[in-house]
Amino acid sequence: MSEMALVATSGSVKQLAETAALAEAAGLRSVWTTEFYDRSATVSLAAMAQATKTIVLGTAIAYAFGRTPVVLAAEARDLDELSGGRLILGLGTGTKRMQQDWHGLDGQKPALRMEELVPLLRRILRLHEGPIDFEGRYYRIKVRPTAPVLPPLRTDIPIYMAGVNPRMIEAAGAVADGLVGHPLFTPEYVHEVVGPALARGAERAGRAAPVPIAGYVTCAIHEDSEQARRDAAAVIAFNSTVKTYDLIHQLHGFEAEVTNVREAWRAGDLGGMMAAVSPRMVEAIAIAGTPEEARRQMEARWNGLYDRVLLWPPAFRGLEGVRAFGASDSSSPPPGAGTRASPEAQPR
Repeated sequence: MSEMALVATSGSVKQLAETAALAEAAGLRSVWTTEFYDRSATVSLAAMAQATKTIVLGTAIAYAFGRTPVVLAAEARDLDELSGGRLILGLGTGTKRMQQDWHGLDGQKPALRMEELVPLLRRILRLHEGPIDFEGRYYRIKVRPTAPVLPPLRTDIPIYMAGVNPRMIEAAGAVADGLVGHPLFTPEYVHEVVGPALARGAERAGRAAPVPIAGYVTCAIHEDSEQARRDAAAVIAFNSTVKTYDLIHQLHGFEAEVTNVREAWRAGDLGGMMAAVSPRMVEAIAIAGTPEEARRQMEARWNGLYDRVLLWPPAFRGLEGVRAFGASDSSSPPPGAGTRASPEAQPR
């Protein structure tokens, strides 16, 4: 059985905290936030920590290259302390264009950079054990504390990595505590591509235990089944504009649909983008329908596939997907609860 979780990123920071509290009251096991050019994953998670008591809190994802390792480790230890040891630090790289245009990097060999970064973060979390003098291919860190450094609440904060293509997934298998799966993942892609890549990475690192997956699932719930499928198609269409994810579409033979989606995207035809998403794409990628239909789809395709299923409702549908899987109807979701629809806001 998979643990049920929610990804919540739209609305104000206050609304995100309210959403996290509702998710906790509904009995979900974890709640996750993401990051974009107008939203900090770590600040959002701090607000969620203050509004909750027991639910696990994760970033899915925070941009790994948008902070120095020292700052990233400091934020992680503060968030873990603030939440009482409930943090999962999920890191992603963003697309090559984002690395270049947003973070001023060359965008080259991100998997190698992540393989260097994650162990370095773990070393910085143990700064109380002694100074750091690290010379790597991508990072040069010299930290010699001039005052005593208190140990963090946990030195073993779980660090997850996002990955879509095999090389990055393999890196997660080698150095991370888990993988954040993309919203376009399908059970078939997980079985045929993701699982083997994780296993290769784990074998290279000499790890015996399987690497857990916290996987996004687009979850569009509406009493009108057709409306739910249209909502899911909108999310799938936006994600499909990104060429980084072509391997998933190729596995399923979705190339024709994706070509039409991108032609409509270039023409500014949002309706055409949604129309280009075929019913079989929705069936393969998303949970979409009435609450009862959604439960059946979950059991048939998704339950047990991931260690944690990260329900990702369209921003304009809020927490309806959570309610479909057993949440209480006694509270209304805060305005804007949900997620951004931009494809570039998602893990790589």
